[in-house]
Amino acid sequence: MHRIVQNIGFTLYRIWFYILVLLPILLFLPFLVITTISEKTYPQFFWLARNLWARPILLGMGCPQKIYWEQKLVRGKSYMLVANHTSMLDIMLMLRISKNPFVFVGKKELVKIPLFGFFYKRVCIMVDREDSRSRTGVYRRAQRRLDQGLSICIFPEGGVPEEHILLDEFKDGAFKMAIAHNIPVVPMTFYDNKKRFSFTFLSGGPGLIRVKVHSFFETSILENEDKTTLREEVRNVILRELVKNREDKSLNTTKV
Repeated sequence: MHRIVQNIGFTLYRIWFYILVLLPILLFLPFLVITTISEKTYPQFFWLARNLWARPILLGMGCPQKIYWEQKLVRGKSYMLVANHTSMLDIMLMLRISKNPFVFVGKKELVKIPLFGFFYKRVCIMVDREDSRSRTGVYRRAQRRLDQGLSICIFPEGGVPEEHILLDEFKDGAFKMAIAHNIPVVPMTFYDNKKRFSFTFLSGGPGLIRVKVHSFFETSILENEDKTTLREEVRNVILRELVKNREDKSLNTTKV
């Protein structure tokens, strides 16, 4: 009986999430449409997405945020934002971390999500990882957005790994792009999103979500051939933090 009640709770929590995702879009639909008509109004769209979409979702899910800063973002500067990818909450959390407007680079399959996909197609840089021409086009579109003073956000695992994988291998794209456009790479570790809202349906629950923004990796003296080294150095920073967090939780559980 306890298991049945628990599963009902998990299901209701999932349904509540999708209501929270859709409700602000419906409420502010005219403003969202207007601010996506032109790339010039993207900063206004970003403000709406950050404050009137991501914030209510995280609060409504009972997920307050705690950010640990090793280095702060400078207002008006462009960055390559990267983090481990474990949950749909990653999108909302990333929006709450950076006040600097940024554009997500993501897979084209998300266009299929009703209503969300409509705006995703208009404001994100989509990539078809099976199409080399699509991957090449990403660099051109990213350059245009960087020229507008925006940052870029990529989850370099290239998707959400299976849940038993702590951190998947990283793809080259984010690091190649950061070097080509001479922007700092900002590694972030998302500790709790998998626990709060994983892709396993009968799981999750409210609680604190923590993120560490690590010291930045400068790319001004790097060349394209350095992308592999940069990729692995950034991955190791995030991986070490995830391993440390897992060991700390294991130690606390043992003490209890």
